[in-house]
Amino acid sequence: MAHYNANLGFAFDGDADRVLAVDAKGRVVDGDYILYLWGQALRQKQQLPGNTIVSTVMANLGFEKAWEQQGGKLVRTAVGDQYVHAAMVQQGAMLGGEQSGHVLCRHYAVSGDGLLTALHLAALVRQSGDCLSTLIDQSFQTYPQLLKNVRVEDRDRRINWQNCDPLQTLIAHAEAALGDQGRILVRASGTEPLIRVMVEAVNAELAHHWTDTLVAAVEHHLA
Repeated sequence: MAHYNANLGFAFDGDADRVLAVDAKGRVVDGDYILYLWGQALRQKQQLPGNTIVSTVMANLGFEKAWEQQGGKLVRTAVGDQYVHAAMVQQGAMLGGEQSGHVLCRHYAVSGDGLLTALHLAALVRQSGDCLSTLIDQSFQTYPQLLKNVRVEDRDRRINWQNCDPLQTLIAHAEAALGDQGRILVRASGTEPLIRVMVEAVNAELAHHWTDTLVAAVEHHLA
């Protein structure tokens, strides 16, 4: 970016159905920011029914709060573009996607297309008259988000982790302690022998505290 004096850059995955952007300050612009900016543009054109965006449980809480403050609605689904697409059809939503940069806009396509997403993001930046860095500065501040994996070889324990009463009690305690200042997500991986523990909080100290506490509990009771 600095070498080319560029205002924005893009990175695609192997089959280019996902894209992440980078602004002139070197900040990664993930799917949450892309959905927020594209959602604003569609709403201004009255092309966003119910001001609704569909994303997954991984969407940052800062994104959700900022979108709601503008009168928008964020619908969360399980991780996976198939779940996002199903919810979009059910809700009549036209825009959805994942933090990973897999974005779906039913105005233009029925599946994720990283090149299409990149072109739309570049176009809305140009139409705004500002650079991407300015748009990001004016959008929202992400909450610190920590994700740790705990290896749980026992399949029954892993799949049925929600039946672990001590862990459920601790999660409830953590959620009560955080209130509206954070969010907790514990889930079993669908592809690996892992329990994933994710904590978002208004500051990094809280995020680290509850992540470490919950990881220790998963290791003690399940691993």
